[in-house]
Amino acid sequence: MKSGYVAVVGRANAGKSTLINVMVGEKVAIVSPKPQTTRDRILGVLTTNDYQIAFIDTPGIYKADNLLNSVMQKTTSDSCQDVDAVLFVLDAHEGISDTDRALLKKYSSLSLPCVLALTKIDIMPESLLISELKELAQENLDIVPVSARKNKNIKELIKVVLDKLPDGQKLFEQDMISDRSEKFMISEIMREKILLKFDKEIPHGIAIIVNKFELMEGGRMYEISLDIVCEKPNHKAILIGKGGKAIKEVSSFARQDMEKFLDKKVFLTTYVKVKEDWRNSNSLLRQLGYEQVK
Repeated sequence: MKSGYVAVVGRANAGKSTLINVMVGEKVAIVSPKPQTTRDRILGVLTTNDYQIAFIDTPGIYKADNLLNSVMQKTTSDSCQDVDAVLFVLDAHEGISDTDRALLKKYSSLSLPCVLALTKIDIMPESLLISELKELAQENLDIVPVSARKNKNIKELIKVVLDKLPDGQKLFEQDMISDRSEKFMISEIMREKILLKFDKEIPHGIAIIVNKFELMEGGRMYEISLDIVCEKPNHKAILIGKGGKAIKEVSSFARQDMEKFLDKKVFLTTYVKVKEDWRNSNSLLRQLGYEQVK
């Protein structure tokens, strides 16, 4: 059988996580319209009787402006080591930029097979798609235009990626779809809902700490307690909202998704705490789970 690791890289908000979720067939990574949604290296595993592909979701590539962002960019670079192939994801519905070209050249020049997925073609005029495919043809890469939202050309993309992988044994058990724990996914679900509800800088300045994650009532319900960490007192006030309305609303949305994910009832308690400028503090980043900080 064929098996291997594939690093999925690209600019922020290119659609990497959505694409991986569709290819794997399960939600293994949170998604939102905002850049910087993915902060960690997350594995999504696609297994059939004939092959197993371990897709490595990575933080989007962009200019780092704080220590956390630097850590995220290092995570992306490190993820391209010890893999069998690279899947470069390019959202070009507004045109191909010089930055796109430079990044594509960087990752396609690695001593690894590289596949280019041109995403979001469902919102791209056909004339633009044709012209961009002609332009990208000179890169001498396998190019697959896809729409994750419309599930278009996903099977073809998997087939092209699979052709780049070696023969081998299964890397993981048959039923494994991610290397992340349920506790980690609970924190990500909470962060996803905050990304979707709040604007501007607030969503990017929050972190989630799960303090309690326990089965109760004979295994019928999870009791979950978590902290929402933000950077400024006024951010805390906005997150809580007048009379606690905002935090109640976002917690309710998160709880519903947690129950779907865990397939059990959830009793959720949330607290908002301030840790000023935590994204630029080595000690706070380690405390919040970013162990790769040097």
